[in-house]
Order: sequence, then C-alpha cells, then structure tokens
Amino acid sequence: MQLNQVAFRYRRRSPWVLHDVTLTVPRGRVVEVNGPNGAGKSTLLRLLAGVVPPVRGHVTGRPARVGYAPERFPAGQPFTARSYLGHMARVRGVPADLAGEWAERLGFAGLLGTRLPDLSKGSAHKAGLVQALIASPGLLVLDEPFAGLDAETRTVLPALLRDLAAGGTSIVVSDHQGDLRELPDIVRWQVAGHTVTTGEVPQEHAVVEVTVPLAEAEGLVARLTAKGYEARRR
Repeated sequence: MQLNQVAFRYRRRSPWVLHDVTLTVPRGRVVEVNGPNGAGKSTLLRLLAGVVPPVRGHVTGRPARVGYAPERFPAGQPFTARSYLGHMARVRGVPADLAGEWAERLGFAGLLGTRLPDLSKGSAHKAGLVQALIASPGLLVLDEPFAGLDAETRTVLPALLRDLAAGGTSIVVSDHQGDLRELPDIVRWQVAGHTVTTGEVPQEHAVVEVTVPLAEAEGLVARLTAKGYEARRR
C-alpha cells in the first residue's frame, strides 16, 4: 500500500494538516506512528484506513479488508456489545462467532451482554478493538489502542499484534504510552511539520532525571509522552 504526495486539510481555506506525504506501508510489519499532539497522527491514520480521502495525491494498494479502531469508540449507541459486534460481523461477511472469540482473547467476553453506553471507557475501547479485528484485516489501523486498557490486556495486545503481522497483516499504530517499544522489527514513523519521516529521526538527546511525589509520577509521564518525549517511570 502506498501514499503518493498525499495532502489533507479539513476545510477548503483551513491550514494543511498533512502535505506531500509519500509512504509505503510494509506488508506484515508493525508501524508505530509517533509525534506530538496536534501533529496530524490521527489524520494520517484516517487517511490510511480510508475514513477520509486525500485532498491531493493518491492512496493505492489498500487491502480489501481494513480494520480501524479510533481513539474514542462511539459508545453512545442503543445496542448491547453482543448485538453491535454481531452486526459488525455480518457487515464484514464473517461468522458472528468470531466476535466472541476476539472478545475472549481481549478479556471482554463477560461484558458482551452490557449496553454500549454502560461500558467503562476501557471496556468500550475493547469493543472498538474487537470490531476492528473480526474481519481478519489485511490492514489494521489502531489509534491509541492501549488508552484505558487494564494491565492484563495491555500485556496481551503487543504479542497479538506481533502474531497478526507474522501472518501478513500490515499494522499501523499510534501509541504515545510506549507499549510497543519492546516489539522486534518495528517500523517507526515520525509525524511533524505537516509531513511524515520514516525511520528513526536523527537528533541529539539528553537524559534528564526528575524526582516527583509518587502521586504525580504517572501524570507527569503521560504529559511528557503526549508531547513526544520518551518518558518512563523508574
């Protein structure tokens, strides 16, 4: 799959969000998309998934089956998780049983009878992941898939993505929390300055150690990571 000189803006006279982006999405690899808030990461993912078309340029070679999970799952729908996922399976032309299988793998099976508006943020996020996975997509696009997940699912998901990639699925993920850092053979893209740079961005770095009260540690790590820094709690 390729993006050829792709540009996008949301309105005719608004500033360009992305401009002159030319990329090849590698088959059977996990691509991690990095960049500060507002750089255009979510817009890039929507372009890849086909949710929005480019204003200029072309996207070619997109697989017939695409799984896409946005950062915020639209939970305000009058369905139970089971009926919603069963409907999505029918739309994708796959057995409804697949929804139950993926729900089991993500620790969501016990909530299939719950109405979508009654799910917690993390559980609703799991519903979004299940609907993206049920069609055995050739391209899987995930926008901050680890946000709000419980610790067990955050541990399971990287290995699951690794196995999908080994089976030939192209996976593009934005992950400001750094849960994918330990995956081998990962491809990294950096979104900045209205364009996308592939590979590691060469620049000088310094390590700064900061001691903060225990109660503030997680919040500080989250804020620094959201700004594009690599931050870990020791």
